[in-house]
Amino acid sequence: MSHFTDQLGRTITLDQRPRRIISLVPSQTELLYSLGLNEEVTGITKFCVHPETWFRSKPRVGGTKDVRIASVRELKPDLIIANKEENDKEQIEELSRHYPVWISDIGTLTEALQMITAIGELTGKEKEARALATEIGDRFATLKVPQHSVTSLPHQGLSPATPPRTAYFIWRRPWMVAGGDTFIHDMLHRCGLTNLFADKARYPSIELEALAASGCELVLLSSEPYPFREKHIAEIRAVLPQADIRLADGELFSWYGSRLLEAPAYFQNLLGRKIP
Repeated sequence: MSHFTDQLGRTITLDQRPRRIISLVPSQTELLYSLGLNEEVTGITKFCVHPETWFRSKPRVGGTKDVRIASVRELKPDLIIANKEENDKEQIEELSRHYPVWISDIGTLTEALQMITAIGELTGKEKEARALATEIGDRFATLKVPQHSVTSLPHQGLSPATPPRTAYFIWRRPWMVAGGDTFIHDMLHRCGLTNLFADKARYPSIELEALAASGCELVLLSSEPYPFREKHIAEIRAVLPQADIRLADGELFSWYGSRLLEAPAYFQNLLGRKIP
């Protein structure tokens, strides 16, 4: 019998290595795949789109916020992987009364790497998880930039001497952006960008006219949860004619599992910066 502490400080007990795992978190589903846990994962959500083979073949137990408890019960899990922000608190509390539920709580890259190694320990994949976390950390190390020396965001309104003042949009109507206590904020910081909404919690709603008065220099329009497209760039440019406006892959800014391997190279390409 083994005891494990999750990122909320809760302790769960496993009688043996889990063989029937349900993942309620898309980025952590992909992590389980990367760790080689194909047979052990018996259930996922309808938003667990990576890997596609699992999305097409694994039983789905609903969405991240609307898990079908009856479907979970049918799969008889011996471990459920959940997340504080992405899953519904009441549903997770109900599941915890019947099954071991390990909950992640991630706001930074450091916490994401801790989660990866912890899930490796939970599932008997310690070696693979440690190697993955080390590789992600090494790749992110190449993104370190000196303070106030962000280079080449090629647009007439940007100064190379200071970090571009940035707004990262996740929703439209109402317009919503990433605040300072989010994983996205940590990714922006690691890119050498200044989040204009670092003093706001979670995902505040804003008015575009107010953003124009803030001196915003760079706007990133995420592909998720709202699917921003090229047509939305013109809508924002009408209010922010001097800003650099770019579409951003939301998975690479907000997924905190093995997809983090791809993030540093993507950030380099998106921001037009050479990594030393």
